[in-house]
Amino acid sequence: METPKNKPVFDKRIFWDVNFDTLDYDGKTSFIIERVFERGDVEDIRQCRRYYGDEKVAEALLNAKFLPLHTTYLAAAVIDRPLTDFRCYKLRQLNPGLYPY
Repeated sequence: METPKNKPVFDKRIFWDVNFDTLDYDGKTSFIIERVFERGDVEDIRQCRRYYGDEKVAEALLNAKFLPLHTTYLAAAVIDRPLTDFRCYKLRQLNPGLYPY
């Protein structure tokens, strides 16, 4: 019989735009993982990895449509994968911005 996991305790500032009390940790896995890596600190990321496991965290980060560039670098270091494996990095390369004059 599997023991139930304790829900992680994240800082409310990470989820400032949603109702924190009704957050579905198992239904919105990708959203939560992306948001924790984007706006959380080291302890939040540790709790996220502890709750979801490294495999699920890696899957969510690799398939994210958008992550800021600094978050992509952090995620690449945490899950030990090259930048070229990230979907958001590939999309960024396919859609370059305007040339700065």
